[in-house]
Amino acid sequence: MARSDADKAQIRTASLVIIFAMVAWMGLSLLGGSLGLPVRFAFLIDMLCLAAFAWALFVLFNVWRRGAGKG
Repeated sequence: MARSDADKAQIRTASLVIIFAMVAWMGLSLLGGSLGLPVRFAFLIDMLCLAAFAWALFVLFNVWRRGAGKG
C-alpha cells in the first residue's frame, strides 16, 4: 500500500525531529557537564528532548493509524 505525500512528509518531519532531538540531547548534556551547568538546566534539556520524542511518537502513531484504516 502506497502512502500519501502528506503521510510521507509527516514521517520525514518526525524522523528529523527524532534525529535532531537525540543529537541535541547528547551534545547539550556533554556541553552542560563540561561547563558545570546546574542540574536544573540538565533537567530542562531532558524535558525538552522528551517532549520532542513524545510529539514525534504521536505523529508517527497517527500516520500508522491512518494507514491501518485504509487496509
